[in-house]
Amino acid sequence: MPELPEVETTKTSLLPLLNETVLDVQVKQASLRWPIPNDIQKLVGQKLIGLSRRSKYILAKFENDTMLWHLGMSGSFRICTNSEELRKHDHLIIQFEDQQLRYHDPRRFGCILWLDELSHNKLIDTLGPEPLSDDFNADYLAQKLKNKNTAIKVAIMDNHIVVGVGNIYATESLFNLGIHPAQPAKDLNPIQIEKLVVEIKRILKQAIDLGGSTLRDFSNAMGENGYFQQTLLAYGRVGEMCVNCETILENIKLGQRASVFCPECQPLKKVKTTSKKVVKGTSV
Repeated sequence: MPELPEVETTKTSLLPLLNETVLDVQVKQASLRWPIPNDIQKLVGQKLIGLSRRSKYILAKFENDTMLWHLGMSGSFRICTNSEELRKHDHLIIQFEDQQLRYHDPRRFGCILWLDELSHNKLIDTLGPEPLSDDFNADYLAQKLKNKNTAIKVAIMDNHIVVGVGNIYATESLFNLGIHPAQPAKDLNPIQIEKLVVEIKRILKQAIDLGGSTLRDFSNAMGENGYFQQTLLAYGRVGEMCVNCETILENIKLGQRASVFCPECQPLKKVKTTSKKVVKGTSV
């Protein structure tokens, strides 16, 4: 599934379409995660005047309307010439003045929606802060984790806590810090939390700089692959040797997602609890 760096990379690669006017819209397959709106023809005659990202959503601002685009499991956008042959699973074609934007999605879990009050309330308003923003900091994360028995990997992948930290980048961040992915979130100490915030930001920035991760078929709107996967130290390497200690990497499932870790470098630590001994009705 495309994660935050892949969505950010896609958004950036769509910038050549800014200030272009929509001449035509063709829907080849409307049945995505939610149906493509019947009135999507409203785009015709409108200029694309802005592109932004919120979590894993691309927000495409036209002159009169804003659309919310999500890549789902296998979706991608491609800027094409008018003469380029259509591919199977090209479900939406937006014709601009000199080029076409095509949405391609073999598994059809993505979405093309209007950003209206309903979609804003349902999909945007409940989201946590952006991981690369100042709002995501050690004090904020410590407050969110202090009472959570949830595994730390599950917690940092929770979009209500922080958006966009997907499986790849959560796995790599925890590996680099020596934190077991199943460690209860509330057991992290302040130093670990501060380092985790810094590492998540560093990993995501590096991934964006490298164009995201192409593990299967991800490419940006210009058809270019990402290169972050060449730096992966843990994700996807179960059964291989740890680059630090040569222990064989193991895998557990957390939140129905594969979680690769090194049992030597990322031990699951038991946090000691102090109990009070009662003697003759007095606690000591």
